[in-house]
Amino acid sequence: MNSIADNLEKIRSRLPLKVQLIAVSKTKSPGLIMEAYKAGQRLFAENYVQELIEKKDLLPNDIEWHFIGHLQSNKVKYIAPFIHCIHSVDSLSLLKEINKQAAKNNRIITVLLQVFIAEEETKFGLDENELRRIADEINSTSLQHISIIGLMGMASFTDDNKKVRSEFRYLHHLFTELKQEPFLENEYFQHLSMGMSSDWEIALEEGSTLLRLGSSIFGTR
Repeated sequence: MNSIADNLEKIRSRLPLKVQLIAVSKTKSPGLIMEAYKAGQRLFAENYVQELIEKKDLLPNDIEWHFIGHLQSNKVKYIAPFIHCIHSVDSLSLLKEINKQAAKNNRIITVLLQVFIAEEETKFGLDENELRRIADEINSTSLQHISIIGLMGMASFTDDNKKVRSEFRYLHHLFTELKQEPFLENEYFQHLSMGMSSDWEIALEEGSTLLRLGSSIFGTR
């Protein structure tokens, strides 16, 4: 079995400069996270607020923490003091709560709007109509403590690569349209968070700029 450092080096060698690698560290021990850290990894993502808080206090302060799980509004206050980016924003009410808690902490928190692109009902996210409605409402709402930097989506968990590719392509299409209107004036709206260990190569080909990889880095141990 390759070491975490070997896995990171192998993946990084294949990534364009514009693509950021995020190590998904949910269920991984602080010791394993430190292995990746010592190999130069600084971006890590968690799915659960409590697990994130516990790990954050045990690990180096220069780690850039991302949240990729379903986030309840009443949990935002716990991560607002330190979270770098929230990938899984799926409602205007959640956006407003993030903005409120960021203001309390005198911070600007970067966020991505999560879009439902899979056929699995267990996945969260906005459908196209909801996405466009929220995008329009954002421009008329004062949200000075958040920065919307793009879209996030999870493809169907399937061996059908054509299906996965079509879902990623659809997300890229929505991103391109929103970048023309209503986010034309938003210079930060430039990221697509898509691609996990099972499909990251396809995601890369379809324009991903933020890859969320877990087992490809940490293994399945």
